[in-house]
Amino acid sequence: MSALAFQLPPALEAGEPPEARGIDRDAVKLMVAQRSSGEISHTSFRDLPAHLLPGDLLVVNISATIPAAVPARRADGTRVRVHFATRAPRLDDRWRVVELRSADGSRPARGRTGEVISLAGGDAELALVAPYASGPRLMIARLAGVVSFAAYLERHGEPIRYRYVSEGWPLPAYQNVYASTSGSAEMPSAGRPFTYELITAMIPRGVFVAPIVLHTGVSSPERHEPPFPEYYEVPEATARQVSATRRWGGRVIAVGTTVVRALETVVRPDGTIGAGAGWSGLVVAPERGLYAVDGLITGWHEPEASHLQMLAAVAGEELLERSYRAALEHGYLWHEFGDSHLILP
Repeated sequence: MSALAFQLPPALEAGEPPEARGIDRDAVKLMVAQRSSGEISHTSFRDLPAHLLPGDLLVVNISATIPAAVPARRADGTRVRVHFATRAPRLDDRWRVVELRSADGSRPARGRTGEVISLAGGDAELALVAPYASGPRLMIARLAGVVSFAAYLERHGEPIRYRYVSEGWPLPAYQNVYASTSGSAEMPSAGRPFTYELITAMIPRGVFVAPIVLHTGVSSPERHEPPFPEYYEVPEATARQVSATRRWGGRVIAVGTTVVRALETVVRPDGTIGAGAGWSGLVVAPERGLYAVDGLITGWHEPEASHLQMLAAVAGEELLERSYRAALEHGYLWHEFGDSHLILP
């Protein structure tokens, strides 16, 4: 995606929730890009229902954000921050995939195999065992001195934030209104602009909503590696709704790249969807194409981010490039607290 190797001005990095900027969740900007016509329009997220059709199905990720960042100390006394990315696949809850960061979380701090990290809270320790899938940035680690991982994070953790968010915000600022199943290290942020009122407004328009779960890992915006395996669940009811929508000619609109990954993982060769759960390592790119999803609601991604390959599969490279150029020209805001992008077929 060399055409999208753009420079992102610091002024376009959203460093606080829209509520702190004096607007509601659903009042962020929304760019609508139509692949069939090439048309791009600018509106507000609360106008989303006007761009959907009767019979459309929105699929949302109901994974809730956990306070996955914990203060820690290396053996030499250096303060660091541990980002708990996910449970290690096929191992119990004591085994986690983690990333070490600087004490303020602003930059990576590479871990060493065999290193033991002291975590906040007294007896809690983390032993770094081996590099994880994408190399030494992420490590498989064994957690000791903690009875309940969820309870430990509730007491000592806080939401993951990067350098562009200078102030800490409470966990509710990182939750989607429909989130109900804890497990995401970072907020599945495409759904953040939704409000209960907006979801209710879609019902009389004949727009349906169905859930999946995909627990997001850590994005570490400095690196841009392909996404590592993440745990997903596609319920039977959602699988049936997606298959039925495609049969009657409706459009399946994914709310976030996490939803695309989950649905494209369980799509069958004939285009129908089966229920499923497990670990997805799927990387969606234009060469693969899409079989389950027609459109996408997403945020704005970092230059050269791996997610741009998925967006190119949805929008096509030419429309995607024009969308990003327009977003820069019109002052759209990036990252989890920023503005939105609706890509329609």
